[in-house]
Amino acid sequence: MTSKTSVIYTVGMEPAGARRFKVRCDVSRQLGDGAWLFRMPAWIRGSYLIRDLAKHVFDLRAYRKGLPVQIERIDKSSFRIPAGSGSARIEYQVHASDPSVRKAFLNDQRGFFNGSSLFYCPEALRQFPMELCVEAPKAHENWKIATSMKPIAIDAQGFGRYWAENYDELIDHPFEIGTFSRHRFEVDAIPHELVLAGRNDADADVDRVVSDLERICTAQREMFGREPMLDNYLFLTNVVNMGYGGLEHRASCALICCRNDFPRVGDPAQSGEYRNFLGLCSHEYFHLWNVKRITAERFKSSDLSREAYSEDLWHYEGVTSYYDDLFLLRSGCVDVPTYLDLLAQTATRVQRSPAQHRQSLAEASFETWIKFYQPDDNSLNVNANYYSKGALMALCLDLTLRRDSQVTLDAVMQTLWKRYGQSGEGVPEGGLAAVAQEISGLDLTSFFSQALYSTGELPFSELLALFGISAERRASTSPIDIGGRTLATARACWTGLRMQTGSMVVTHVMDDSPAQDAGLCVDDELVALDALKLTPQQWHKQLELIPAGRPAQLHYFRDNELRSVLITPIEHPMDTWTLVLAEIKDKEIAARRKAWLGV
Repeated sequence: MTSKTSVIYTVGMEPAGARRFKVRCDVSRQLGDGAWLFRMPAWIRGSYLIRDLAKHVFDLRAYRKGLPVQIERIDKSSFRIPAGSGSARIEYQVHASDPSVRKAFLNDQRGFFNGSSLFYCPEALRQFPMELCVEAPKAHENWKIATSMKPIAIDAQGFGRYWAENYDELIDHPFEIGTFSRHRFEVDAIPHELVLAGRNDADADVDRVVSDLERICTAQREMFGREPMLDNYLFLTNVVNMGYGGLEHRASCALICCRNDFPRVGDPAQSGEYRNFLGLCSHEYFHLWNVKRITAERFKSSDLSREAYSEDLWHYEGVTSYYDDLFLLRSGCVDVPTYLDLLAQTATRVQRSPAQHRQSLAEASFETWIKFYQPDDNSLNVNANYYSKGALMALCLDLTLRRDSQVTLDAVMQTLWKRYGQSGEGVPEGGLAAVAQEISGLDLTSFFSQALYSTGELPFSELLALFGISAERRASTSPIDIGGRTLATARACWTGLRMQTGSMVVTHVMDDSPAQDAGLCVDDELVALDALKLTPQQWHKQLELIPAGRPAQLHYFRDNELRSVLITPIEHPMDTWTLVLAEIKDKEIAARRKAWLGV
């Protein structure tokens, strides 16, 4: 590492309440006589949507030797400054009002940014070392910085100079800025930190969270031979009233969770919310290998100025989604029945979406740029989820390999790591499928053809039976039944409507449902059923009073106009899965289950 760089970025945040970062980029290296091209990414790695990050930039100016020069706009994300000798400087501001993990945010309580939202790249120097200086805000003397970027010269609070090997590394270390807490643990002698920003509950059992994270990280690193070695790893977590999400980076991840996701001190129970948080952490940590280092060649070679199409997102997100819950089991954070509940919930999400019969996994991967991150009211009907269905596909592949060969999906991922992750070479299209066939010796052509390019249901229940797992498809028992074990029985009929949380405004109308047959639409507001007022609490209770097949009078508002229609609820579809351990008499099945689940 050297601090002698040709590109130096400086970030300021005065005043923080204005929600804007001030950015300066100084280029000292002589680039020849031609004009210099600067470009800002259009999308951020790991989130496959054109976000046009340059739209947040304003007051853009350029200078040579301290004198203003004309800027020539090339397109929405790039510009040139004229040819000339000597150093150059560009200055601009970035509006930072996105509280998600993908862009930049700043107010008088905290700051956060991904470099892709702040830094124009001098394209001729993209592969050269770069330096970043983050200035401390004078109005917030107690603020500090958490980031995995390599420091050159920083103060006790983290403000000062950082170093990146090239532009891609510069934009792959997010910065959390503010009054957060830090909770350290070590895995393989690598410092890890849980960084908690936002308002945290004093009763939260953070020690338990750290202990569980340590077990998850240890289990994942063991699978990959305790590689790669890192300087550190950070879970940058913004704790909010309502929110959920994450984004992976090369030595950290940015997370959002709810305050009530954490366990309470002295409470041994494990809530579903806490399991979801651990699953999120497990998912993003697994991306340390699968995405950040085992990377699609099409993504790796992209300069982020336009879409990078691939049919393999089921590999990068679906396989990761399979492993995120599996590592909760392997690390001892959940038991086998609970893991099977999590698997049943994934299967239920897929089963309840008509889209699984309309869009293949390969199509869903390819079309993510215009569909997955831009859902509308019809998405549930037509857009397959390559996270959930990809996780079921990964399960089916793992069980098929375990049944028919001497290798597992673990071995496939380990081979991908050694062949591509360690070398830094991009994975070609179909790389996982090719490796699975190569090391197993199986002809999986038919399996991948049906799983990736057809819209048929995956044979996971049949495969599970060969591992001593009983899979039952049943009717939902309540509005909060998301799959898994239940003692309740189904009561209410089905209309095919979904409503906004806490209201009776329609958000989705399922295909081939009574609601669609009745002509109901998104944004209709339901007000009465059989002359009885509807509320979110009463909706399902009133449906329970109506026998399947009997028409009911439904009143609703559309564009503030009161309307009515006859709707005929039907029996609830068998769209909910329960998975349980079965009694095993066959020794071969018992051995398979033991090798997979440890029981």
